[in-house]
Amino acid sequence: MAEEPVSRNASKSFLSHGNGGRTVEECEDMIQRSLRTPTVKFLKEHLEKAGCILGDKFIKAVHCDKQISGGYARGEGILVCSNHMNIQDEVNQVVIHELIHAYDDCRAANLDWANCAHHACSEIRAGHLSGDCHYKRELLRGYMKLRGHEQECIRRRVMKSMSANPYCSEAASKDAMEAVWDVCYNDTKPFDRAP
Repeated sequence: MAEEPVSRNASKSFLSHGNGGRTVEECEDMIQRSLRTPTVKFLKEHLEKAGCILGDKFIKAVHCDKQISGGYARGEGILVCSNHMNIQDEVNQVVIHELIHAYDDCRAANLDWANCAHHACSEIRAGHLSGDCHYKRELLRGYMKLRGHEQECIRRRVMKSMSANPYCSEAASKDAMEAVWDVCYNDTKPFDRAP
């Protein structure tokens, strides 16, 4: 699934990270630990309240050939790339980020991943609400800017994720991101405010 070209299924959304590696079995154990964290439990509960029941196999560890940490695909669930995971926090981040995409997909009956504005909006929300761009994570990635780092980080990561969408050129992705930024950045559902 993660090895398939993204163009075969435009509903795929991917989160990219660095290298390292765990076995699929080790990563499955890390996913099980992740499922017990408060934020993941909260998101799963709100997905179910929105009418989307997650089965036992909704979140899976897989070996990925691409340099991605994980992804969400409508009808298939969430993949966590075991060979790009090193520590529990990385798994937690991927699971939370992708659960936000799943929540967006669940609550918006007309969400179209081939629509650049829809994809950008979900990426903005996932970047903002998952903690992907917390300044400590940014420092570990080598980005030293402290003032204004979060929005800059989200913009950078939205563009990186959208680069895998065959329906969105770089210019279309940037235009879509800017057009929906305020509405999507300020949409914190299902949270009362950004965690």
